[in-house]
Amino acid sequence: MPVVPFENLPDASRVWIFGSDRTLTEEGTKALLKGVDEHLTNWKAHGEPLTVGSQLRDDRFLVIAVDQSTAGATGCSIDGLFRVLQGLESSLGASLVGGGRVFYRDSQAAVQSTTRDQIPALVQSGAITKDTVVFDTSLTDLGAFRAGFEKRAKESWIKPMMGEVANRPDERMNG
Repeated sequence: MPVVPFENLPDASRVWIFGSDRTLTEEGTKALLKGVDEHLTNWKAHGEPLTVGSQLRDDRFLVIAVDQSTAGATGCSIDGLFRVLQGLESSLGASLVGGGRVFYRDSQAAVQSTTRDQIPALVQSGAITKDTVVFDTSLTDLGAFRAGFEKRAKESWIKPMMGEVANRPDERMNG
């Protein structure tokens, strides 16, 4: 069974989250989805077709999930996926593969990308607060993705990087 609707995949599915360093254009989105769909349609591990699904969120996040109950992705098949994405990057004008980026929603709810070392300055300036929504691109299973891809900074992995700001009481906050 090849590509299936993303929402039909079980929570135990293995997930990869690729965050673009910039918002994709309409042309970039089309190119990305076309390239990814072509790859996923034929994606196999040790000759076995993989049951997969994908979704693009906020014109920034490509999420790919594999139902490993029938056949699981292997090192070589995963490397192939990364090569496909790296090959698409130049036509997208964006970087998808590579770590170190932190994603958050700004005060207008737009997704922004920064680096970990910039977090203290963004906290200090007020661009990131304890109530800012941050994204966890390190999640590895679909259930965790569905439950906690977006969280308030005070409830996420970013809290220790925020210092005192995350621990101060705030009258405007309920709970």
